Amino acid sequence: MSSGKSGISRIWKLYSSQEKRNIIIYIVGIMLYKFGVEAYNGSIVTLATNRYDQEAFNRNSTAHTFERVGLLSGLNQASQCIGSILVAPLTRRWPTRTVLSISIFIFAIFSAILMIVDTATGGHIKPKDFVQINEHDYRYYGKYNTNGIIPIYCITGIAFGMVELIRRIIPRDIVGDDGEKLQKMDAVVHIFYEIAGVSGAFATGLGLIPHLGNNYSFIITPILFTAAAIVWLFISSLGLANNNNNNNNFSDENIRIDKNSESNYLKSILNGFIIFIQSFFIGAKIVFTHRKFIWLWSCYALTLYAHRYLENGIAPQIATRYLEQSEWSQVIVGASNFGELLGAVFIFIFGNFIKTPLPWSRLDAFILLLVWYIPYYYPPVNDVKYAWIIAATYIPIGFGSSVDDIGLNSFIQSSLSNLESKHKNISALGAVASFLYSSYIIIYAILNPLLGLYIDRIDNSTGSIRPAFVNTVAIQMTVISAIVLISTLIPKGSMACNPVLLHDEELDPTINNVQNPDKLPTKNNNCEQIIKEHARNETDSQLVTYF
Repeated sequence: MSSGKSGISRIWKLYSSQEKRNIIIYIVGIMLYKFGVEAYNGSIVTLATNRYDQEAFNRNSTAHTFERVGLLSGLNQASQCIGSILVAPLTRRWPTRTVLSISIFIFAIFSAILMIVDTATGGHIKPKDFVQINEHDYRYYGKYNTNGIIPIYCITGIAFGMVELIRRIIPRDIVGDDGEKLQKMDAVVHIFYEIAGVSGAFATGLGLIPHLGNNYSFIITPILFTAAAIVWLFISSLGLANNNNNNNNFSDENIRIDKNSESNYLKSILNGFIIFIQSFFIGAKIVFTHRKFIWLWSCYALTLYAHRYLENGIAPQIATRYLEQSEWSQVIVGASNFGELLGAVFIFIFGNFIKTPLPWSRLDAFILLLVWYIPYYYPPVNDVKYAWIIAATYIPIGFGSSVDDIGLNSFIQSSLSNLESKHKNISALGAVASFLYSSYIIIYAILNPLLGLYIDRIDNSTGSIRPAFVNTVAIQMTVISAIVLISTLIPKGSMACNPVLLHDEELDPTINNVQNPDKLPTKNNNCEQIIKEHARNETDSQLVTYF
């Protein structure tokens, strides 16, 4: 016990008083943000599901509910990528904390627009004595076209992508580039982040939606987002932010700044898109031309897609068709978030015993097979107890997702952090991250609406989605699991159950090792090296969106 206390005391002493203050402020803001995000995303998906069902029922026409909801979720994910690209030009002009606060405030404004539209078209909060005439009776909804949710959700997706990227790079502004400080801060922040995610999902599904209706259950979102924006403004710039500012104070003889290019924000955005596309193809070349990395595509992109589809696609379908209470999907999502929290804590404590991510990927692949029970499960409707039973099965699924994700991220960062591509503005790490995450987005954006269309067709023809679940849930996840397990056997030295080391592989000519002494900065070229490294860091922060 004393050693544990001494370890915590040592970690606490790593930070200065101002860094501790900023970390506390940042954690308060991130918890407000995460709680609001869970309320918003959970409400929008269930609202769209109910409204599409209601519109089809009122018109006595064939429902396309899950196809439209899949399209809605896929476009939101794609919009997040766009938002992440817009960040780099903004952070060149203003402090990161300011861009973060403005981004989340914009998110707050647009999250309120849907409620304003609902009110303007006759909608109101769910009455306390409301009794449904049938499962499609939502008389308290506004009379607007449900497709109007799509552009609003896409715009908030752009803001969401900006916030999600910035919150991953702002820790360097708070504690600098000290590896241990960043690791411990990220671990603590992630734990509090998941705590807020679990409580937010449960509060939305069990409290806000049943009492307010999912057309107003996210009324807390603009309030919490505005509070987070204000809180984050009190973060003082430390660490690399000060270093970067100092590095910019060279004389004009050493650095020539093109003021026109700095002031041209549209040109910066265009350059960002060009770099993003270039990095995608560079990352694909790195991954698919080296045995050391080729297995990452399936283990990262496919498993990330699988878990997002189980949460954002399958959970609402189960809640709507099995339990006939769409808001209970948040109970299932909350359990998955709780599993991710347990996974993060487990890795934090026991992660040193597993030297490579391969065992985590294999565990994740086996856990995915748990979903085979879903097509054959017949729970009674309108009984929240069975929502909790289904949610319990999502806890190990969330756990597997978390440990796999953390292990893969650590491997990718450690394997590529000392390598650079031949492109002068794109690092190997940024390129691989861009390719892997973009692959997931493309898979999700294409398959989600297509699978939704298939589920709608089966549901309309048979009156049940269970036959569709055999293919979309059981067989699909089995195929992904098999691909992942086979992929984990590709790297050299991977045949062991717990490989200690994935053997190195010669990576030329695609990427070059920057640890060549001839490439180290000297006194004469130090200024030029700083500028190049700063540009590369900005590109990394733009591309490594979810690492």
